[in-house]
Amino acid sequence: MTQLLDVSDFSVHYNTSKGSVRALDSVSLSIKQEEFLAVVGESGCGKTTLGLSMIGLLPLRSVKEGRINYKGVNLVGLDPNEFRKYRGSEIAMIFQEPLTSLNPLRRIGEQIGEAIVLRNQRKYPDRPQEKPPRVPGRKWKLSPELEKEVEEMLTLVRIPDPNHIVQRYPFELSGGMRQRVMIAMALSQQPALLIADEPTTALDVTTQAQVLKLMKEIKDKVGTAILLITHDLAVASQVADRVLVMYAGQIVEDAEVHDIFSKPKHPYTKGLLACIPSGRKDGKQLAPIRGTLPDLTLRTEACRFQPRCPFAMEICSKKEPPLREVEKGHRVACFLYGE
Repeated sequence: MTQLLDVSDFSVHYNTSKGSVRALDSVSLSIKQEEFLAVVGESGCGKTTLGLSMIGLLPLRSVKEGRINYKGVNLVGLDPNEFRKYRGSEIAMIFQEPLTSLNPLRRIGEQIGEAIVLRNQRKYPDRPQEKPPRVPGRKWKLSPELEKEVEEMLTLVRIPDPNHIVQRYPFELSGGMRQRVMIAMALSQQPALLIADEPTTALDVTTQAQVLKLMKEIKDKVGTAILLITHDLAVASQVADRVLVMYAGQIVEDAEVHDIFSKPKHPYTKGLLACIPSGRKDGKQLAPIRGTLPDLTLRTEACRFQPRCPFAMEICSKKEPPLREVEKGHRVACFLYGE
């Protein structure tokens, strides 16, 4: 597959009252066309910061160094007006809580219709377009052609009775339906990369499975690459082609999804897997990872997982392990596999 996006030595620092927090520290990764990539890790490891960086929703002063190359264009430091050519139309994002992402005063059909109009304005700038009203609460009568396209997007994400849903407000829909609406809005821009930030966290198990299956089907049908941000390894195992494991602002393991679960190499990845219930009555206790996350305001040259690692060696307290390939397609940042 052709490479779509490449992140190299990318760092993001947040200024706080306690000092500069290194949310991302020299992160490097790549996403191929039509690939389903999952980024996993516990809360605060930098997953969402990574996604927001790719779509240009972070203050420029937070980005300290590195590049984000999308189809040969470096998005870092791009003029805000120039970035609008990529945000939505090329790279779209689904946020964690759809009820706070959707406009409560606009009907579903109007919100998806506006996304389609914006797409057409970019693609066909010389063609006259419908203009949605800017007054909150004022109903927008979609043209028959636009309403049909909205209903087609709702049908794509498996929403039943789309001609009824276009007239509903977000609060009238269930959590699963609202998440599907968000997916429809993102896909209406026809992006090459779709970033999904914890899209199933607030959903029940049944709805979660339906949304994950839908995303997998859409990826295969539409050909959109997907970056799934999640703290749940079980979720990643169901849909991802490849998994990145993040810890304290760094990538510690990168491998095909089957390799992550069948032969994990980094102690942190092994610890995450040991925390997953087996579902069998075998009498075994879950093995939590001891300790807590490191203070990201403190600069250290040691391995960040070293204080919590059961396999820590003397070198781990003196040097930071590089992320390197130890097997074909399997990268690990750990001195257990050499220097």
